[in-house]
Amino acid sequence: MSDTLDLAIQLVSRPSVTPDDAGCQALMCERLAAIGFHIETLRFGEVDNFWARRGNQGPVLAFAGHTDVVPPGPEDQWSSPPFSPEIRDGLLYGRGTADMKGSLAAMVTACERFVAAHPDHRGSIAFLITSDEEGPSIDGTVKVVEHLQARNEKIDWCLVGEPSSRERLGDTIKNGRRGSLNGILTIRGKQGHVAYPQLADNPVHRAAPALAELCAEHWDDGNAFFPPTTFQVSNIHAGTGAENVIPGEIEVMFNFRFSTESTEQGLKDRVTAILDRHGLDYDIRWRLSGHPFLTQPGELVEACTAAIRTHAGIDTELSTSGGTSDGRFIAPTGAQVVELGPLNASIHQVDECVGVEDLDTLSRIYEDILDRLLTT
Repeated sequence: MSDTLDLAIQLVSRPSVTPDDAGCQALMCERLAAIGFHIETLRFGEVDNFWARRGNQGPVLAFAGHTDVVPPGPEDQWSSPPFSPEIRDGLLYGRGTADMKGSLAAMVTACERFVAAHPDHRGSIAFLITSDEEGPSIDGTVKVVEHLQARNEKIDWCLVGEPSSRERLGDTIKNGRRGSLNGILTIRGKQGHVAYPQLADNPVHRAAPALAELCAEHWDDGNAFFPPTTFQVSNIHAGTGAENVIPGEIEVMFNFRFSTESTEQGLKDRVTAILDRHGLDYDIRWRLSGHPFLTQPGELVEACTAAIRTHAGIDTELSTSGGTSDGRFIAPTGAQVVELGPLNASIHQVDECVGVEDLDTLSRIYEDILDRLLTT
């Protein structure tokens, strides 16, 4: 059993459902301290985080990730217990194997080998680890970044271990992510009896044309790195549950996944303009999950693509697809951010798994990136 596989098994064995770290970070910190990292544990609210750094000069290459996992769901649907990792047919099964404890193990072992070979490497290596990525993301990476900024500590390059690959390890890396803007729209009418609609004002009927226009709106064309901005209704609720009551209001939840061709304020303004044209009595509660970010091809992207070509034998594709990640909190500091991790086909699913050989290959890729950026 390789060091990377062994560490991955130890991490997956800990039931670290958000925000409970379950001892994963202590295990990582012990390994990193043994090779010269200065460890700084940072607890905000109910969330455990840590910042570890080896070296006191720039440039800083930081590995970022999370020890928390989503709930496993009904355990009787799993082929083996979700927190009792098991190897079958070359795959390691367990909650968090792909998202993202396998990556964390690969990061640690890559650093162990790199430091042994290059104890006097240039610059610094760092780890920014949270247990709040799968949850509200309030007391995790965003707070650690604020803590670092308050003392002018800067990350130059950041490797996030999110599962980025689609069909083969390394076939895709994320050099950006779309922004995510959520809205809860409440449209008010007047409750009444369905037999006397003239005495009521049905907000569902009033909302329908406006929602149709929002769904049909062309928000932007995207660009070379981002697909066009999308608008999706995720939930609609109205009524008392009775068949003979016209509801007094309707609540609509929606989300924008937006490119760098649109802005948060611009989308808000366009939504309210459409609603105003329809003469609705409404209010909206907005919540921004993250602005879009993009890392242009440069030192980090080039190091990643070269390392993947060397150890996986393929040319990687740059992508900004998928959901949000904690990279959205790190990129605004000016850091180059790339997400590079294992296959994402089974993440958040029953029988989540990762290829055993992929773990070792990923560790070698991470080590190669360290070598390319911190030894030349």
